[in-house]
Amino acid sequence: MRFPDATKPVVERPYFDDVGPRNVTAVVGQSALLQCRVKHPGERTVSWMRKRDLHILTSGIHTYTGDGRFSVRHPEHSDDYDLRIEYVQKRDGGVYECQVNTEPKINMAIMLNVEDTSSLAATHPGPRSTDAQATISGPGEVYVKKGSTISLTCSVNVHSTPPSSVLWYHGHAVVDFDSPRGGISLETEKTEAGTTSKLLVTKALISDSGNYTCMPSNASPASAIVHVLNGEHPAAMQTSRAVPGKQMALLVALAMLMVTAVR
Repeated sequence: MRFPDATKPVVERPYFDDVGPRNVTAVVGQSALLQCRVKHPGERTVSWMRKRDLHILTSGIHTYTGDGRFSVRHPEHSDDYDLRIEYVQKRDGGVYECQVNTEPKINMAIMLNVEDTSSLAATHPGPRSTDAQATISGPGEVYVKKGSTISLTCSVNVHSTPPSSVLWYHGHAVVDFDSPRGGISLETEKTEAGTTSKLLVTKALISDSGNYTCMPSNASPASAIVHVLNGEHPAAMQTSRAVPGKQMALLVALAMLMVTAVR
């Protein structure tokens, strides 16, 4: 008869400690927190996955999505790996899984429900302050070479009530940070000076050209037109440089007519 080796430490398997609800409801524009507490994780990795597209959002304390609204909250030396979603949107609704890479893998599913209490339509976010105005840094028309990075920074200088959401549109469609195209990310920063939202589109394609609109929930939107050039010189720039010359020629012609009339 063999007895267990008392000198060999017993390794406890990880398991989920159900501290949070399995069904979470959030309101459009607010934040959502999906709680996941893993006891005895050891060297195992805790990850979050979005069920609808099997997209890994976080692994450990690292984020693996270009959508800067997603982050993991893991206080040091704690068992908590909570998924935080800022500026919740309607399309965020669905099932999310907290996973531990044991063998076999264990997972815990949480349903996120997103309510639209203010009838927030895609093209008509809620009421905005008449005094607040979003601005996009730089010129109203941006020219970039194909393959380079489109960088647009939107500032909302509302101090007392920061916007509950800042959406970016390309044309009439909301920018999808997890689209198959990839390479699109968002960085949002709240400071005492206001809120800054930076849109980055890497490896620009010709199809990335068009009108980009930054639309905060509590301020008037701002737009910029992006031209992705395939190596050629921007025609609009050439035209803008040519206009003063045409105007000068017209003025000279008018001056000559006036001199003729005086004679």
